[in-house]
Formats: sequence, C-alpha cells, structure tokens
Amino acid sequence: MRTKIAGTGHYVPENVVTNDDLTKYMDTSNEWIIERTGIEERRYATKHKESTTTLGAKAARMAIKNAGITAEDIDFIIFATLSPDYYFPGCGVLLQRELGITGIEAGALDIRNQCSGFVYGLSIADQFIKSGMYKNILLVGAEMHSMGLDFSTEGRNVTVIFGDGAGAVVLQPTEDENQGILTTCLHSDGTHAEELAMINPGSHGGYHLGTEKFGYPDPSTPGGVFVTQKMVDDNMLVPNMTGQLVFKTAVVKFPQVIKEALEKTNLSTSDIDLLIPHQANLRISQFVQKTLRLSDEKVVNNIQKYGNTTAASIPIAMSEAWHDGRIKDGDLVCLAAFGSGFTWGSVLIRW
Repeated sequence: MRTKIAGTGHYVPENVVTNDDLTKYMDTSNEWIIERTGIEERRYATKHKESTTTLGAKAARMAIKNAGITAEDIDFIIFATLSPDYYFPGCGVLLQRELGITGIEAGALDIRNQCSGFVYGLSIADQFIKSGMYKNILLVGAEMHSMGLDFSTEGRNVTVIFGDGAGAVVLQPTEDENQGILTTCLHSDGTHAEELAMINPGSHGGYHLGTEKFGYPDPSTPGGVFVTQKMVDDNMLVPNMTGQLVFKTAVVKFPQVIKEALEKTNLSTSDIDLLIPHQANLRISQFVQKTLRLSDEKVVNNIQKYGNTTAASIPIAMSEAWHDGRIKDGDLVCLAAFGSGFTWGSVLIRW
C-alpha cells in the first residue's frame, strides 16, 4: 500500500503588495528586496474578513473537488501553520467547522513545524494511509503572516520576505506500485532555535532565555507570562531571524536531505522531473539548483509573486505546477523544506 496525492488546491488573497508598497512603511526599495530575496510582490489577507483557517478552507475545497470526493468523505485532517487563528485550539478543528463536516467527527491534528510543516504532514499522513487507518486525509498548509509583522525599518529584514496564502492536498491509498510517496526524510536540530523564532508571547517567562531580552518583568510577580507591558513597549511581539545563519545552514541541509531521499530509493538527481523546494528565498533555491545541477525546467520557483508563505509554500507551488501541466503522471517529484527549529525534510513522490 502506498499513499498518492489524489487532489491539490491552493488559494492566495486578492490583495497584492509590491515592494514599492512597502517603501511607504520602511526604509527599503524594490531593488534592495529583489537583490536579497528575489521577491517582487506578495499577497496579504483582508483583516477582519479572512484568517489562516478561511484561507486554508478555500485551498481545501479546491483539493477536495480535484480529488473527486466530497468534504464528508474526509476522515482525518492535518493542518500545518505557524500563524493559527487562536493560541488554542488549533486550526484543524476550525477548518473542520468551516468545511461543515463536524458531524462526521473526523480527527484533526495540528503541526507546528513552520517552513517544513507540510513535509512533516505528508510523512505523518503517509504512515496513517499505509497502516490502513484512514482513506481520505486532508492536509493543509496555510499562513496569515501579515497580522504579525513589524512594518518598520527595524523589522524590514523579516517583513519584506513573508506573505499570506494556503495550499492543500487530499491523500488516498493506492496499490499501484508505480505511484505514490516513495519515501520521506525528516530531521531537526534545536541548537539555534531562537535564531529563527517568535519568542513572545510564550510560557517561558524568561527562564534560561534572559529576563531582560525576552520581556519578563519580575520572576517574583505572579501572572504576566504570556504578554507583558515590556513586550509591548519594546516591540518584542514580532519574529526574529538571523538571516545569514539561516541562509548558510539551509544551503547545506537542502541538498543533503534531497540526496538522502534519492539514496534511499536508489535514484539520482537526474531522475528528478520536478523539484519543488520550500520558497524561503530565491537565492537559496538557485544555490540548491546549481548544487544539484538541475535545469530551470526542473525547479519550481514562485516566491517572486507570493513571498515566503512558510507551511503553505510547497503545496501552493505544487498545486500551481499541477494545474499548469508541469506535473504529469509518472513524474518523479521531489519536495524539500528547511526552516525554524531548525527542522528540515524531503519527500519523493511518483505522480
């Protein structure tokens, strides 16, 4: 028994935000952003009307339709995001409600693996399918980054990179030995966890993190663990990224984990028909492409128009590639991601 992708779907908000638009809020330029990231524009959801869950639901409906099933056929939901609607509960149950399938009591699992969340989700779904436990798993990666970015010159290194969007797939079992997920490879290393993170709000209370840096006012004071006035006053409720370290690590881990998957299946880079990397930075994708000696036709890059959509980036790119005819039956498709944690992974799929 193998796991096949029976349907794909994606959704990006209508609001297009160009690099020039960002110059209204911070000291930057179109040329500066393109040179460092390759990004030309991104999409932002409409506040008070859209959320991570509603974005995910639109992508999910497309995937369900393309799989030739109904929402009621879904027996398990996996939702990957770093920007959930609520601190808790997770978006999985909110998506179930949004799709109108609460009556069937399908299980819902939320994944917090950021940029590699979709890859981790595929691996989890693959185990459930192969065990015979579920027959129609809905996997969604969705993000609404725009609600938590720092639109100032101080925050530009992070803010210019990220955008909103959602992608989804429906996974089903297949007995066709020439189709489906061939292997998944997952890794992590928490050594540099804080170098790409949103530290506050959290339950750490400054423990082992430094009370001055992370906004805990007084260890003897009860309460104030999640959000303190100091966090607000010192602009601590925003993401943090040490870009150079992330870049240097990513360009090593991406090729490693792709080659690992190929070795496990006795394949080589020349067998890859299409590589769909997490859209973190166009310069990272180009470096990986050069390292693996892949032609432009064999690599999907859409970060230019959507920015980094974290858990949503791979499913959006995969759905677009399928709808554009870039993925055909029998193709060997490789997915790879690296991100916060650090976590990274790869998937090989025979379409």
